[in-house]
Amino acid sequence: MRALRQRPLGFLFPIGTDDWLAILRPGLGLQVIFYSLSLRNDWNYLLSGTGRELAEALLSLESHFVPRLGWLVALGTHTGLRVETVLSIVWACLLAAGCCLLVGLACRLSAILAWLLHLCAAKTGGFVSYGVDNFMTIGLFYLMLSPLPDRYSLDWRLRELRPKDPHLLGFWRRVLQLHLCIIYFFSGLTKCLGSGWWDGSNIWRSLIRPPFNVIDPKILVQGKLIFPIAGIVICLLETGYPFFIWNNKTRGVWLICICGMHILIGLAMGMWLFSLVMIVLNVAAFGPELIRFDRHRISLRPQTAVS
Repeated sequence: MRALRQRPLGFLFPIGTDDWLAILRPGLGLQVIFYSLSLRNDWNYLLSGTGRELAEALLSLESHFVPRLGWLVALGTHTGLRVETVLSIVWACLLAAGCCLLVGLACRLSAILAWLLHLCAAKTGGFVSYGVDNFMTIGLFYLMLSPLPDRYSLDWRLRELRPKDPHLLGFWRRVLQLHLCIIYFFSGLTKCLGSGWWDGSNIWRSLIRPPFNVIDPKILVQGKLIFPIAGIVICLLETGYPFFIWNNKTRGVWLICICGMHILIGLAMGMWLFSLVMIVLNVAAFGPELIRFDRHRISLRPQTAVS
């Protein structure tokens, strides 16, 4: 009985290193930077005026406690700041938080700030948000709760900190791994239950729908025979994710295929931010065993036991 109790604890609290944090932290830092820069010209337009007020009014019907930019705007107006000024300050703080995460400066504060400001922007701009916002929120949430800083950050070098608890490092990585497995499995299962992914019609509709119609329709018509094959492959990759990503022999292949799928999504639909955040989450969760971390170089290494 004691051995049976130790198994779940051993699975949830494995001995881990902060290698995965050394991927997740700068990866999400880049994600936040690119996200901020992509919205720079439209930030005030999307998140001010009646659009923001309507979105936040609808959000209040769900809960009054969901973070929103209206809180920061109200605070700023009390101090005499204009709405546009407050929104510009929020954008600058979000960009600064991403830069700090990238280099590993004030990691905990930067992660909390990035998570909170991004969540406020995503909820306030709910009419124009999509999957990338959900996955950014997930990644930043796990990052701010994880044992920061990692030993490759500036914080570590400046403060000369002691190594973190390996079981706590293993726990937060395990939670991220399980979360990804649940997401991919049910996403793949949902696709399998419909006929649109088996005959390729869903892929066709996704590629011709604005603003994701990056590829010329003539090229799509010429390659229409590939759509059913691509749909089946996507269903198999996502549904099989929780079964093949844990095995040492298939982990590398499955991880490369999943990352390749997201790269193709970025190329075919222009969804680069979505592709980047998914690749960062996958590589951080399951990639460290495939990479040798060294202070002077990073190279591929043979796979080791599942962690």
